[in-house]
Amino acid sequence: MSERGSGVNGDGSGRVALVSGGNRGLGLEICRQLAERGMTVLLGSRDPERGEEAARDLPGNVRAVRLDVTDEAGVRELVDSVKSEFGRLDVLVNNAAISKDRDQHGTDVELEVVRETLETNLIGAWALSEAVIPLMRENGYGRIVNVSSRLGAITDMGGGSPAYRVSKAALNALTRILASELRGSGILVNSVCPGWVATEMGGEGASRRVEEGADALVWAATLPKGGPTGGFFIDQQPIPW
Repeated sequence: MSERGSGVNGDGSGRVALVSGGNRGLGLEICRQLAERGMTVLLGSRDPERGEEAARDLPGNVRAVRLDVTDEAGVRELVDSVKSEFGRLDVLVNNAAISKDRDQHGTDVELEVVRETLETNLIGAWALSEAVIPLMRENGYGRIVNVSSRLGAITDMGGGSPAYRVSKAALNALTRILASELRGSGILVNSVCPGWVATEMGGEGASRRVEEGADALVWAATLPKGGPTGGFFIDQQPIPW
C-alpha cells in the first residue's frame, strides 16, 4: 500500500498528530516540536482545563482534547471525532504513563499498583493504537511511537520498580507485534527510550532536559517512508531489547 498524503507537504505540515499525556513534561515538549514542524497537534490530557492551559502556550496549531487512555469508550469517541473532522490521523505518540512503585520490589509489590500501572502504560497504549490503526490504514500512512524505557529491557532487567519495568517490557512486546502485523501498510511502529529526563516523573536529579528527551521521539514520529519499524531506540540508535 502506498503512503497517500493529500494536503501533506514534504516537511510534514498538513499531518495530524495525537499525543497522550501531552499537557506537561515530555508530552508537552513533543507537542511543541511536532507543532513547530507544521503538524496539527492534538494534545491529549485527562484534565481538559489543564490541557487547554498547556495548549495556549504552544506555537502553531495545537488543540487540547480530553483523553484518558484507561477509558476505552472515550478513546474511541475521540478517534471518531478526529476522523469526522480531519479524515486522518498520521501520528500517535503513546506517552501517557504512571510510575508508582519506585520503592517497591517484585517480591512484595502491591498488586493493585501493578494492575493500575499495566492499565495505563500497556493497555491504554494498546487501546489507543487499536483505535487509530484503521484510520491510518485508510490513508496508507502512520507513525506510532511508544514511549518506553531502558528499565523495560529484558537483556538488562534488574530489580526495583517492578510494575513499571514489566509495563515497559510488555509495551516493547506490543511494539514488535504491531510492527510485524502492519509491515507493508505504510505504518511504522517503534519503541523509544527518551533517557532519564527531568520531568515530574523523572525527578530533579535526571540528567536530560525535556528538549533532549523529546528529540528522538519526534524523530520516530517523523520517519520517512522506508524508515525502521519494530525497533527499540535511544538517541536515534537501536538498543537491545
